[in-house]
Amino acid sequence: MSSIKINIQETNNETILKFVSNKILVNGGSYEYNNIDEAKNSPLAQQLFHLPFVKKVLVTANFIAIQRYDIVQWSDVEEEVREQIEAYIQNGAPVVKEESTKKDAVEVYAEVTPNPAVMKFGTNKALTQTDVEFTNIEEASKSSPLAQALFSFAFVKEIFISENYISITKYDMIDWNEVYQEVRTFIRNYIQDGKKIISELPKQQTKQNVEIPKENLTDTEAKIVDILDEYIKPAVASDGGNIAFQSYDAESKRVSVILQGACSGCPSSTVTLKNGIETMLKEMLPNQISEVVAING
Repeated sequence: MSSIKINIQETNNETILKFVSNKILVNGGSYEYNNIDEAKNSPLAQQLFHLPFVKKVLVTANFIAIQRYDIVQWSDVEEEVREQIEAYIQNGAPVVKEESTKKDAVEVYAEVTPNPAVMKFGTNKALTQTDVEFTNIEEASKSSPLAQALFSFAFVKEIFISENYISITKYDMIDWNEVYQEVRTFIRNYIQDGKKIISELPKQQTKQNVEIPKENLTDTEAKIVDILDEYIKPAVASDGGNIAFQSYDAESKRVSVILQGACSGCPSSTVTLKNGIETMLKEMLPNQISEVVAING
């Protein structure tokens, strides 16, 4: 069995700590438990609730977030909890018994996007906690069985998977109105059958996985990320796209971002980037931003 490593990551809430795994814990989605009775399908969460300071447990694809009561400080117990979680997973025991929930009704809807080459397929089931993008079947085969299966459609060019939607970019060989229904049914059946969505997270920071840990950011960079997360990402996500912070040059005051999903290659993305995102950042961070550029388009 490959080695399991759990790393501790702080959050903006001092009572909540994330225990991040280097391996996938559950097949997409997330599970939140407020007490031991709610955690009947998660042996690990039940075990954690036996610790008197555990108030709430959230299990996602690649991390477990725990909220504590104020009777202790995380600094006193975090290493003990990390070792407990790591040992549990290393023994091969299930984190969540997903079989009991995999037959829940799954809804998938198709939406056009501002990018005519991209169709957004939204779903009522959480798919991933880490956005991933694939440009070919070789990339997909390393970490996403769902994306790999979608590449079996000859017209599929690129795939972007976010929390509750999939954006698919097609080649010009066919129109979406000829195939979107077939793709929608395929995705719904795939999820309904409980098949794996993400099997392994991308190991390097690439176009597939561009998220930068917040603790590695400067103060200005952290402010830029907060603005993108709060004001920009919800808007572009509604159109099947995503924007990810890449870098900030303090000398030139240039912000570089990566456009994903429907935003990548979209005819209107340049206008949005300059008239929307760049203007907002300049207004909210006066004298700190000169321009915003997309390094992939």
